[in-house]
Amino acid sequence: MQEKPPLPPFSLETAAQKVRMAEDAWNSRDPERIVQVYTEDTQWRNRAEFPVGRAEVLAFLIQKWSREHDYRLIKELWATSGNRIAVRFAYEWRDNAGQWFRSYGNENWEFNAFGLMQRRFASINDLAITPQQCLFHWPLGRRPDDHPSLSDLGL
Repeated sequence: MQEKPPLPPFSLETAAQKVRMAEDAWNSRDPERIVQVYTEDTQWRNRAEFPVGRAEVLAFLIQKWSREHDYRLIKELWATSGNRIAVRFAYEWRDNAGQWFRSYGNENWEFNAFGLMQRRFASINDLAITPQQCLFHWPLGRRPDDHPSLSDLGL
């Protein structure tokens, strides 16, 4: 099995590194790239959806970005212990009708010994916002290192 460093057990530094790597991957909006960091039998809860395995996660992500346009995400480490990481996040996106949203959430992650995520549990709430209320201003893709964090933005 291929390793995806950093590997557990996580320190605060390696957990923060893992969080940023996940943020970068999700901001790519490339489902094929993203699913490679999950175990073949990964288990998810994302809102009211429960994909199991890479194939279902891939289908989930393809569907997600067919309806969430101009997606920009910021993740922040909340806590870590052993092979688990807790994350808070927010992302901004617009729907097919042009309505903007900021989605707030928390995730609990569990990794295997190879650094692949075997469990992901996400709770997410959506807030409709105006274009003027958008706070995530960077070209689509990786968030620049000098862009404010969630804490810096007061989120």
